[in-house]
Amino acid sequence: MNDSDNDRNGQSDPSRRNVLRAAAAALAIPAVARSTSAFAQEKLVGTGQVVAYSTGGAFTQGVRKYVYEPFTQATGIKVVDVIGDLAEPQVKAMNQAGRVDWDTAFIQGSIFPTMDAAGMFLPIDYSLWDAESLEGIPQSVRLKNAVPDIASANLITYDKRVFGDNGPKSWTDFWNVNAFPGPRGLGGLPSAAKNAIVIALQADGVPKSDVWPLTDEKIDRALKKLDELKPHIAKWWTAAGEPNQLLLNRELVMTSNFDGRAISAIRQGAPIKMVWDGAYVNYTYWSVLKGGPNSENAQKLVAFVNRARIAAGFTLGTGYPGPNTNQLKHLPSDLVALLSVNPENSSKVVHEDSAWLAVTRPDGKTNLEHLGDRWLAWRVQ
Repeated sequence: MNDSDNDRNGQSDPSRRNVLRAAAAALAIPAVARSTSAFAQEKLVGTGQVVAYSTGGAFTQGVRKYVYEPFTQATGIKVVDVIGDLAEPQVKAMNQAGRVDWDTAFIQGSIFPTMDAAGMFLPIDYSLWDAESLEGIPQSVRLKNAVPDIASANLITYDKRVFGDNGPKSWTDFWNVNAFPGPRGLGGLPSAAKNAIVIALQADGVPKSDVWPLTDEKIDRALKKLDELKPHIAKWWTAAGEPNQLLLNRELVMTSNFDGRAISAIRQGAPIKMVWDGAYVNYTYWSVLKGGPNSENAQKLVAFVNRARIAAGFTLGTGYPGPNTNQLKHLPSDLVALLSVNPENSSKVVHEDSAWLAVTRPDGKTNLEHLGDRWLAWRVQ
């Protein structure tokens, strides 16, 4: 499938048989997806399959239930999901080999600009999208060659058994060991460097609007601020599931954490509180791979998942929201209060500057790699 094939996506009327098949299938679609079936009959009905990458585990189970299965029932297109730890190395390898076996992949925001510049993705066909999708997703994140599939936040979580509702309200409080005593946790891998630098700058008084770009002067300032906190870090966690468990085990009183993990724990009754002020938000992008075997169907899948009700299902199934704010109308109120796309929360966050992270420095390394090097050097001091 070449680039020009995108121009024909959704332009021809579906056959009467396909319309009837989709209408019958709609009766079996979960409630969260059923209202999209009529629009799917108009633009998204097709045949064959689409090969979609996913990360496995509970995340993929949720996507299957709330996105892939309803998509197949509404459109007649089968989803074949392939599981992998990280998509980026495999997409690069397929591109270099000239044989692309997948149709879609999730690409990290900090890596996407470099891969996009190398021509690995097709333009998103926004003509397949309904009005509610276009209205609910900000123009700024509807990129030419990708759209976010999840907005992930790294933020403060604390033990309500220790502080009740009077815990830390900001990263400045996170550093305040006198007012909020007890052991802390932070992410310890090189990939956590960007988070640590951004939160330390906020703790040192840098306004959210002035955090980016992370100049060497700002990095020095952030690491100096982190020197203050280092003696109080009881755990440099390296696995996403650790922060919640460390809080529940009373090994920490507060820690940086991923919002999706925290949300899942809170909704299961864990005594954990989330703090949105200064949260670091970045995107993972849903891309259509150039050279994939079923590009037209991939475009339809991307359009489908960004419908408000399907986006709500994605959030219910995975714990991580896509950017469509119209999904909030279809979600439980207790969950809405916890999401990064809730306007009350999104107004308090710092968004990642992925383009800056992808820039190559004079030494040949990207800014992201440079941050990782500085972080590792600081950690071993």
